[in-house]
Amino acid sequence: MRFEEYAAASLDPLFRFASVLTGDRGIAEDVVQDVLTKLHQRWGELSRVTNLDAYVRRMVVNEYLSWRRRWARILPSASVQVPEDDAPDAATQHAERDNLATELKALPPKQRAAIVLRFYEDMSDEDAAVILGCSPSTVRTHVSRALRALRISLADDRELQRKEP
Repeated sequence: MRFEEYAAASLDPLFRFASVLTGDRGIAEDVVQDVLTKLHQRWGELSRVTNLDAYVRRMVVNEYLSWRRRWARILPSASVQVPEDDAPDAATQHAERDNLATELKALPPKQRAAIVLRFYEDMSDEDAAVILGCSPSTVRTHVSRALRALRISLADDRELQRKEP
């Protein structure tokens, strides 16, 4: 397979993965672009990798983590208050997804990567560990801590909503 064919076939899935991982469309575009550039430079040797998709996902995770270290940017985001209703409409569902994305952005990068790999990409602990470059127990630790932080944050949000007039 030629690089152009691989890039065309994998661009959309890589971008979706990077978007969930980074929580920002612009950063996701930059990360995917950087990864594809690096992949193109080394295509001769990497095209023979057994599981190229997993290897490229790991490249995306590593690029995102190094990008965060390199730039140490803080991205402001608005919090969304979701009204409680029995039948969620499209706007409510969008607001909930936006709220979840905001909460994910608050997680440390490795915890966010573990959550995205486990739940968005539906990977096992072992597969996520290969991509993150750690042991499966470390993935479970990252996921556990991230879920605990998300539960606490969501509980705090609910408490604030109850106190508002």
